Amino acid sequence: MTTSSSRRAALALGSNQGNRLENLQGAVDALAETDGVEIAAVSGVFETDPVGGPQQPDYLNAVVVVLTTLSARELLGRAHEIEQRFGRVRAERWGPRTLDVDIVAVGDELVDEPDLVVPHPRAAERAFVLLPWLDADPDAALPGRGPIADLLTRLERSGVRSRSDLSLHREPAS
Repeated sequence: MTTSSSRRAALALGSNQGNRLENLQGAVDALAETDGVEIAAVSGVFETDPVGGPQQPDYLNAVVVVLTTLSARELLGRAHEIEQRFGRVRAERWGPRTLDVDIVAVGDELVDEPDLVVPHPRAAERAFVLLPWLDADPDAALPGRGPIADLLTRLERSGVRSRSDLSLHREPAS
């Protein structure tokens, strides 16, 4: 699918309800099945303390790097479809969820709309996004902010733990 109009995009995945690993794998599979999206890399799995919101279980997080011809708006629509497939309920901000699919960056595209901001406005402050992204794409940079590796030098990482005993697969099981 690599074409002159495709660009790299990073999507952050998170789950702290139900079978967290199955939820993340389901999101990877659904992205792989999306027209106009090709999986380029999938990070390792990280377990993270919840940030903000009510008291809740720890999250599993990962980042998927894709090549896509879709716009950020089209990716958002697909992300919401995938979240709904896994029973996502938007009851409270930063509350527990079966699946969260956040668009972190789409090439150099800049979007500032009420329901979509790209690059993600808090990505540079979130080790639970940047560590998996660095794992998936060591040369990645957050548009307007710089290399992920440099951004991570300013962040506390104690709430983010690599789970080398868990992994996600790039291609859906046949």
